[in-house]
Amino acid sequence: MAKLDALAKEKAGKVKPRSRKYMVFLIIFMGFVGNMDNFLSLIETYVTTDILAFYELEPSQFAFWQGIFGVISFLVFFVAWFFDAFGRKKGMLLLMALLAVPTLFIGLFPSNPWLFITLYGIFIMATQSNAWQIPITEESPAEKRGLNGGITFLIGLIPLYALLGPSIARAFGWQWAYGIMFFLFLILLIPLYFMKETERWKMSREVDHGGSFLKIKDAIKLLTRKDVIYVVISSIVYTLWTISFKIGTTWGGYFYRDYVGLSEGTFSTILTIGGLLTMVGAGIGGLLMDKLGRIGTLIIGCVGSAIGFIFLGITSWFIFYWMIYLFMPIILAWIMVYFGEIFPTKVRSTAVGITNTAARSSYVTGPLIASLLFILFPAWVGFWIVPGLIILVPLLSLLLKPYETKGQELEYIESER
Repeated sequence: MAKLDALAKEKAGKVKPRSRKYMVFLIIFMGFVGNMDNFLSLIETYVTTDILAFYELEPSQFAFWQGIFGVISFLVFFVAWFFDAFGRKKGMLLLMALLAVPTLFIGLFPSNPWLFITLYGIFIMATQSNAWQIPITEESPAEKRGLNGGITFLIGLIPLYALLGPSIARAFGWQWAYGIMFFLFLILLIPLYFMKETERWKMSREVDHGGSFLKIKDAIKLLTRKDVIYVVISSIVYTLWTISFKIGTTWGGYFYRDYVGLSEGTFSTILTIGGLLTMVGAGIGGLLMDKLGRIGTLIIGCVGSAIGFIFLGITSWFIFYWMIYLFMPIILAWIMVYFGEIFPTKVRSTAVGITNTAARSSYVTGPLIASLLFILFPAWVGFWIVPGLIILVPLLSLLLKPYETKGQELEYIESER
């Protein structure tokens, strides 16, 4: 054990810390890439009603086809492998392109529903990689890793989808509420040019891979039994989180606008407040992880989210809808930070990619569950209670006694875990 500790300290000592100015730049840049991710994931909260009207679909039909084309999301593993094989900077270019290019074609050619749902599946797949968090994890000092990850996540949660999305949809059509992301992509190519490759990835490539590019088969072989255990834990949590959050964000707008009968303006206000609460939740999540620890943060996020879902179904009150937007990001903040730090550098992105790929089953099962819930619970009560119960299930992963990583260097986590 002492030998492992010494090796961990030796590896950590070889990593030169970045300047404060560069870390601020990286946090802001990764935060805006995360915002592309967040925008594309949550704009459907507002435009789903418009999409249903445009294609003359019933909610259960749209949810069904979301699930069928959700199989595209399994390709997210290759995005993760690309990050490990070719580096974080080139990986960011691929990720940003996958987020942005499909949205341009949605804006230009919205009339074909099959083209739309295919392009939708591609960028939704990219939103689930969450690889923009990895450079922050690898460049941050141990004592600030949770805080830096939380701030990055916070920037990613600025609710542009609520502040700008409705106006864009009304002015140019719902399709350009997606298409606008292509123009943000063009702007973000500028900071990408100034991004540096992470020292930990370069060191891992030289030491662990002999300077060669990592092949997929080799990456999988590098996973240890302990890595596999954490892949299982991470997959369970992320899959169930995605199922619940996908149901909430896709159908919350339809619920309030078409079932409760709120006006567009009133719901836009509710959605904007919800979006701002996601930022509060992300900030709380970052603080909780550094002060309370990773395990306690997961418990608080799951219990708070479950209360929001269950009582939204019972009461339809806005406060419980807002609780979903407050507490679900606390869980996601845990996912972003914990996934990035619990795996060794040499397979970090690959392990996260396997986890994301397993969790992508939720992009098939989630919409299919929603489609079934529309049939079983036309009065909506059970529709919201079910995801509330689902989000409590991740707490069972604590029975496997996951390792607490608060305040530890990545190399020490790797040796002690």
